[in-house]
Amino acid sequence: MPLNKDIQRTLVIGSGPIVIGQAAEFDYAGTQACEVLKEAGITAILVNSNPATIMTDGHMADHVYIEPLTLPTLRRIIEKEKPDSILPTLGGQTGLTLAMQLAKEGFLESHGVKLLGAKPDTIDRAEDRQRFKDTMEEIGEPVIPSVVSETLEGALAFAEKIGYPIIVRPAFTLGGSGGGIAADEAELREIAERGLRMSPIHQILVEQCIAGWKEIEFEVMRDAAGNCITICSMENFDPVGVHTGDSIVIAPAVTLADKEYQMLRSAALKIIDSLGIEGGCNCQFALNPDSFEYAVIEVNPRVSRSSALASKATGYPIAKVAAKIAIGYTLPEIPNAVTGGKTCACFEPALDYVVVKLPKWPFDKFVYAKRTLGTQMKATGEVMAIAPSLEMALMKAIRGAEIGVDTLARAGQLDYHKMDDMRLFAVYQALKDGVSIEEIYQATRIDRFFLSAIGRLASAEKEIAAGPLDEQTYLKMKRLGFTDKALARISGHALPAHRSAVYKMVDTCGAEFRALTPYFYSTYDDVCESRERKTDKPCVVVLGS
Repeated sequence: MPLNKDIQRTLVIGSGPIVIGQAAEFDYAGTQACEVLKEAGITAILVNSNPATIMTDGHMADHVYIEPLTLPTLRRIIEKEKPDSILPTLGGQTGLTLAMQLAKEGFLESHGVKLLGAKPDTIDRAEDRQRFKDTMEEIGEPVIPSVVSETLEGALAFAEKIGYPIIVRPAFTLGGSGGGIAADEAELREIAERGLRMSPIHQILVEQCIAGWKEIEFEVMRDAAGNCITICSMENFDPVGVHTGDSIVIAPAVTLADKEYQMLRSAALKIIDSLGIEGGCNCQFALNPDSFEYAVIEVNPRVSRSSALASKATGYPIAKVAAKIAIGYTLPEIPNAVTGGKTCACFEPALDYVVVKLPKWPFDKFVYAKRTLGTQMKATGEVMAIAPSLEMALMKAIRGAEIGVDTLARAGQLDYHKMDDMRLFAVYQALKDGVSIEEIYQATRIDRFFLSAIGRLASAEKEIAAGPLDEQTYLKMKRLGFTDKALARISGHALPAHRSAVYKMVDTCGAEFRALTPYFYSTYDDVCESRERKTDKPCVVVLGS
């Protein structure tokens, strides 16, 4: 399918200010969208109230409006600029909600503006809790027992019928804002009233709490011709009950048997197809760890926070591909720049490494804030680490988070029974102290595979502390992610001859094709995959923030 010639002027809605629950990942997606529009010769009109992003630099769009993201502002810009389309799926929840409100009031239709990437009915069926539940039931996908309510009384009646604890999820909010887990009637009254107040359509989903199940996500892509692929599977370290933005996330999903993986992958493809989404989509599932029972938690009919992680984890440019689909291209028509066009966007990425995302919380600044984690996101950002093993990726992520530690050892009183930002370190301490994996699993429901990996790091620390390291033990510890500084400190001895890191590539295809523009991660191996520079030009290193 060629580029849609009807599209000449497109309005891109940004995500607004960086707030708790919505960081800069949506600016990355929106910037990619502006680049695609300009490459295609389409006039890009951007509105975003955030000046602290490259997205609002003058060269990113043809017309940039740094204005409040409100309905009156958007109406005024549309009347002035006369766009023929709006791209609402690359600006987080803000862009999606504003576009939907303009569509519902008839403003877009009266001004000849159409939504790209997702039709109003598609967005409504994914975001409106009742319509989403009805859609899942129509296609035979299981959902958690729940009721959609627009009143406090309806929520209380459902809780009375099904029992506590209860999860509250407001409609059309980001990062679980306004939601939470209620253990009794008093908590439900407080959370439900807040959720109803924060939902732009005054609606909440009240559902049975299945805290303790695994939480699995699939990043999926579909075009207008019906071509669908899964880009990446992701698995939360924490079970259901902690918002995915507040959980450590591992990609690909590493604890699933093939039958479980294929079951959830098929469900994700079925869901995006039934909703008719054209672009990127994120499907979240809850999986009973003791059976093949699963339930669909929610679907984001847009490029989401997880999309940024999946994009970097795989090398697949999700936001760019979603924008190209929105303006009329199909997946087979979009070349993969990483492989120099040897593969296309319809080629599912292959991962031959492990990726760990670690949240970054603002508790060092908000020292009196409640550190408990739940369904409402509290993190303000995250770091990502890539390595051949889960242990090494976890250790890299800890260092990348800049929280003053280079291993999982933390000083102070730690309790792994508490679901807070210190739980990872508390689990590590408990395993070092001899608490069994099974005991910790029963208390936390963190998968035994993850606990075993942390246990190997705890055992390694004891081995390091036992005395001088020979060359073989030194290399073994480097491959687990321990730095030279940490090894010297823990062992109290000088180290053997240092081993230099090598670099492996992220190329989207598991080295099946030659990569022209890959990126790299460090590890300890005999083979280095980074190419030497074949130029006499000066080289510049750019340090990020």
